[in-house]
Amino acid sequence: MRIVLSFQTLYNAPTPEEYIKLRIKAGLSLKDPEASKIALQNSIFAVTLRSEDTVIGMGRIIGDGGCFYQIVDIAVDPEYQGNGLGKTIMSELINYLDEHAPAHSYVSLIADLPADQLYKKFGFDYTQPRSVGMYKKY
Repeated sequence: MRIVLSFQTLYNAPTPEEYIKLRIKAGLSLKDPEASKIALQNSIFAVTLRSEDTVIGMGRIIGDGGCFYQIVDIAVDPEYQGNGLGKTIMSELINYLDEHAPAHSYVSLIADLPADQLYKKFGFDYTQPRSVGMYKKY
């Protein structure tokens, strides 16, 4: 693990190429370059952490901007994990929601284990047994 002495917090999405590269490094699924470009442009809010010119972390909020929001793409380069960067990303996303999400909005996320422990610190709870997450992949 490399210690991060300084990094910049930027309020924009990484490039599609940086996005795909970081997702792979962080153990997330591969995404199509054209689909990534569309997705990143349609983010409600994005935060990117950079050390010099390298993207070392990211997170996004997607949704309809009114009733429903979803936190996605929380990723930290494994070289930089263990330095609180996931917490920094989540703090920025929650700050955005605190300021912009209307009352009674529903904010969801899919938690990979053990990241659920981080999300619990930000007030997220499991939907079970009342409901369960479902998905369909193309």
